[in-house]
Amino acid sequence: MDRFLIIRLSSLGDIIHTLPAFAALRRHFPEARITWVVERPGKTILDHVPGIDDIVVRGTPGWIRRIRNRDQVAMDFQGLVKSGLVAFLSRARTRIGFGRDNLKEKASSLFYTDRLEKIPEDGHVIGKNLRLLSKLGIRDDAYEFPLRLPEDLRQSVRNRLAGLGFPAGKKLVVCNVGAAWETKRWPAEGWIRLLGGLNRPEAFPVLLWGNAEEKKLAEAVHRTSGAAVAPFLAVPETMALIQAAALVVSGDTFALQAACALSVPVVGIF
Repeated sequence: MDRFLIIRLSSLGDIIHTLPAFAALRRHFPEARITWVVERPGKTILDHVPGIDDIVVRGTPGWIRRIRNRDQVAMDFQGLVKSGLVAFLSRARTRIGFGRDNLKEKASSLFYTDRLEKIPEDGHVIGKNLRLLSKLGIRDDAYEFPLRLPEDLRQSVRNRLAGLGFPAGKKLVVCNVGAAWETKRWPAEGWIRLLGGLNRPEAFPVLLWGNAEEKKLAEAVHRTSGAAVAPFLAVPETMALIQAAALVVSGDTFALQAACALSVPVVGIF
């Protein structure tokens, strides 16, 4: 049996961007055993991806034992020293990574047995991830995101929307005010101007946030615009909320990337 170890530890958006490479690998090796090693937050995404045989959370008890197998191919899609070290700890005979010029941390190349030739960095990272599969003889440009959210999760989010006053027949517009980097967060004034343009009878805007600082921003926007502030949502609930939307407006962060993966129309703010 063919065996593969995918290494993409974080972040949430980058895990989304690695899903097409996983999907292509599964298409070309339908009977293979595929393990994915990830950090804990990312597991909440992978739990909703069918076709992964084992999800291993780095740092949990026994995680190194679970990824060790010489007769597998380890593929590092992250390009950091910590992810390269995971490939090394797997003891896989074949450990594939990007070439030094395409790595975030060049020292990670020391852990690979096989490296991709230098490729341009002017394309999307999804295409870059798919290129890594060429070391396995796979040339596949399909952007497939195998995310499957269960009905009970979607219903739970619909119930929470009803608690915000979301009426049947209106179009949900998710405005994600949060982002991990301050440079990716639009100020309150920008959101207030945008929401003024969304003051239409068919639109129901909801302000999405992820931490206490972002919640303060959402509440500041709410006080002027009147837009509803979403309750705190875990990652799977956030994906279900996004899937229910007619439009997502977001900076360059997980909400934007998840919306693209779920085929929801987006406006990206950069």
